[in-house]
Amino acid sequence: MIGYVCIGTNDPAKSASFYDPVLAVLGARRDGETERYISWGTPAGHSSLLLIKPLNGRPASVGNGTMVSFAADSKATVDALYKRAIEMGGKDEGPPGARSETFYAAFFRDPEGNKLAAYYSPP
Repeated sequence: MIGYVCIGTNDPAKSASFYDPVLAVLGARRDGETERYISWGTPAGHSSLLLIKPLNGRPASVGNGTMVSFAADSKATVDALYKRAIEMGGKDEGPPGARSETFYAAFFRDPEGNKLAAYYSPP
């Protein structure tokens, strides 16, 4: 249902040093890049994540209540993505664990403060 998500950044190249290794855990790779944005997608091509400088020229800021969640194929992938995010300078917002009987997730922030999550929910 979701085609792409944009996350504001003040420095796409610097932010990419966090997102390249973190999104690689999910098999995502850069699939577009300009001075203003960098995007990542997976081989299946169902959705993309873009880091983008705001078009209005104002500084990017963290959205209150905004969070981007990455679907993982297993609990182990959630664990690996969370671990990589923390290793790359991310900040813990809730370590990997069961949030319900059918929802396993981890929460963290990127170096600019954007809230992210990785989750696994069996079919």
